[in-house]
Amino acid sequence: MPAYPLEPFALDFFDTAPVTHRFSVNLPVSPATAWSELTRQNTLDWCRVIKSITFTSPAPYGVGTTRSAELAPGYVRLSEKFFCWDSDPEAGTYRNAFYVEQANVPGLRAFGELSEIEPAPVGCRFTWSFAIELSGVMAKTSKFATSVSAKTFATIETDTVKHFSKF
Repeated sequence: MPAYPLEPFALDFFDTAPVTHRFSVNLPVSPATAWSELTRQNTLDWCRVIKSITFTSPAPYGVGTTRSAELAPGYVRLSEKFFCWDSDPEAGTYRNAFYVEQANVPGLRAFGELSEIEPAPVGCRFTWSFAIELSGVMAKTSKFATSVSAKTFATIETDTVKHFSKF
């Protein structure tokens, strides 16, 4: 399969990318439980739009950790690299971010995710941010991509809330 390299970026890209999506939800679990679920092997198995997530670096995970992702139904494959990994179990705050290094499909210049967890009056608050920059001809379709991706992200949000409600 072909591999198309994507551009790395810094945390500010989650605010400045041409296509962004962010949602924030209260989860009925402790910050540590949420973090454990989001950083385990085969995480996000509850999301219908994700076929598999596999950490390709050994634990313990941190900056430089790599993962592979396969989006459902299996046509899109991504290689991810974490450039931010902060955890303060005592304070109940956790954060990590990755950018995609390679994709097996053209049309992406940059893509990544930022996950943040903090204590809430009950359980924790989980904020998930996505940043996308399309390339070439695809870049001209950013407005269309925003509406299409909004539906995908709504499914991810619904699936995540449903998953954590079972704890």
